[in-house]
Amino acid sequence: MIAPPRGQLASMSASATPDFYVTGLPAFNDNYIWLIRSASLEGIVAVDPGDAAPVIEACRRSGQQLQQVWLTHHHADHTGGVSELAAWVATRGGQLTVCGPQHEQIAGLTRPLQGGEHWALSPQLNVDVLAVPGHTRGHIAYVLRGTDTVQPPALFCGDVLFGLGCGRLFEGTADQMWTSLGRIRTLPPETRIYCAHEYTLLNLPFAESVDPGNSALMARGLEIRRLRQAGEPTVPLILAEECATNPFLRSDEVALRNAVMLPGDSAPVEVFTRLRQMRDSFKAS
Repeated sequence: MIAPPRGQLASMSASATPDFYVTGLPAFNDNYIWLIRSASLEGIVAVDPGDAAPVIEACRRSGQQLQQVWLTHHHADHTGGVSELAAWVATRGGQLTVCGPQHEQIAGLTRPLQGGEHWALSPQLNVDVLAVPGHTRGHIAYVLRGTDTVQPPALFCGDVLFGLGCGRLFEGTADQMWTSLGRIRTLPPETRIYCAHEYTLLNLPFAESVDPGNSALMARGLEIRRLRQAGEPTVPLILAEECATNPFLRSDEVALRNAVMLPGDSAPVEVFTRLRQMRDSFKAS
């Protein structure tokens, strides 16, 4: 089923009509496949479809064709459904556009991207591609903006940033990941973040352990636990909220430098590196 994203229209006035809608399809244990719909689009855009079946079912229910696939990186839980989706679209007389990082080995790409690209998805929708290596070497993210300035931008960031966390450094370096997170931090604070996993509750104990004096984090922790106990998603995230509570985005803050016990002249990337190492071995009590 399609899980309604939390807070998608929170900043919109009651009379505003959104340029686009985003809904999430739960997949595997904790993945989200994001679907983008708009009155200005001929079909649906699917982001990181690791499984084809829920996407096909959603298209059938809506009566819409799948128009594009956006891939953020090469891991199978993000790309596994691409070949089946392309074949399904072909049986319906269409041709699927598959966007993804050109510097990673992904079968079926029709539009390789490296970051820095910009295109008009429709007359009302614009897309910017960000290079955000760190989790993988060629990881990219997509920023979707509508012409309705009331609606916040949407960031589809795969496994770079999670609620209260960030991706593991499987292929990239800490310096790359810190630079990528900095690139995300420059987006408008109202940006809605559509990451690919429901990890917020999982990340909460570590964030609380290294940032115990953060009142915004304490308040957010209560809301996160309430949402998950009710079976509701914590995604999309709000960038301003992440910047205030996510320890990895706060690696240039004195409180986090002190928490990892580094000297005062330590660079933010050193703090980030220590935080990532601590998170990798962290076990909640």
